[in-house]
Amino acid sequence: MQRRTFTAGVAATLAAPLVRAQGSNLPTGPIRIIVGFAPGGGTDILSRVIGQKLGEMWKTQIIVENRAGASGTIAADLVAKSPGDGTVLHMAHINSHAIVPGLQKLNYDAEKDFQPITLVGVTPNLLICNEQQPAKTVKDLVELCKKNPGKISFGSAGNGSAQHLALEMFMLQAGVKAIHVPYKGSGPMLTDLIGGQIQYSFDTMTAATPHVKSGKAIPLAQTRQARVKGYPNVPTMAESGFPGFEATTWYGLVGPGRMPVAMAKRMNEDVNKVLRMPDVMEKLEASGAEDGGGSTEKFAQFMKTEQAKWAKVIKDAGVKAEI
Repeated sequence: MQRRTFTAGVAATLAAPLVRAQGSNLPTGPIRIIVGFAPGGGTDILSRVIGQKLGEMWKTQIIVENRAGASGTIAADLVAKSPGDGTVLHMAHINSHAIVPGLQKLNYDAEKDFQPITLVGVTPNLLICNEQQPAKTVKDLVELCKKNPGKISFGSAGNGSAQHLALEMFMLQAGVKAIHVPYKGSGPMLTDLIGGQIQYSFDTMTAATPHVKSGKAIPLAQTRQARVKGYPNVPTMAESGFPGFEATTWYGLVGPGRMPVAMAKRMNEDVNKVLRMPDVMEKLEASGAEDGGGSTEKFAQFMKTEQAKWAKVIKDAGVKAEI
C-alpha cells in the first residue's frame, strides 16, 4: 500500500509540470463565446467581430452562443460553472458583472468566479428624446424636470439596466425626480420613445444611433468624460453641467475562474492584437466602443471599480431588484 501511494505521489509530481504547460497553451477544440443577450445587440455584434478574428488566428472554430435573459446573468452563471480549459469564454457586460451584483444575490461571484482576459470596449450611452420634446439641451431638461416633478418619463431597457442606472445617477446629481419606464430591451423602448409614448432615455449608442441618424431621436448628451469619435458634436454630461458624470456600457472577454492565468494572458496577447486591426478598429468606432485592450490585471481592476461605483448609486438611489 505504501509503495502504491508513493508511486502515485511521484506520478502526480511528474505530471504537474505537464498540466501547467498544457494550461498555458490555447485550447485545440472549438471555442464558445457565451453572450447574455439576443443576436443583433451590441454585445453580440462585438463578440462576432472578435470571435471571427480569433478563430482565424487560433485556427479553430469559435461559436458565438446567445443565452439571453436576466440582464445577462444567465450566460454569466453558465460560464462561471464551465471547465477552465479555455473552450468556454464569456463576453462580460456591465449588467452581469457590475450592476446586477449590487442589486441581488446571484449564483456566482462576479469577481471570484471569472478570470479576466481583456477589456474589449467602453461605449457611452446617449441621452436622447423624440422630436416633439421642448427641452433639447441638458440644461433645459433639468429645468423641465424641476417644473414638473415626477412627470417627465424616461424609458430604459429594463429595471436595473445600465440605462436605468444612468437615469438614477442623473436624478441624484440634478436633484430631480422623473418617471422610470422599464422595457424588455432597447427595441420596444425606442419604438415608444419615437412614437411619443415616453419622452427621454439614456440608451446605448449602438441601439440609438440608427434613430439619431434618421432624425427621429435627438441626442442631448453623451455619458463619457470625453466625446467619442462618432459623436464629435454632441456634448458630454460633464460639459453640460454634471462634472464627473460617467455612465457607460462596457464589454470584456473573461473565462471561468478556474482558467489558468497563463492561458488568460496568452489569450490577452491575441485579443490585444485583434483590437489593433484596422478593420476591427473601424467596427468598434462605429459602435462607439473605445479604450479596449490592456492587461488582464487592468481589466480586473476596471471591473472592481465599476462594481463599487454602481453599488453606491444603487444604494443612494434606493434601487430595488424586480422580483
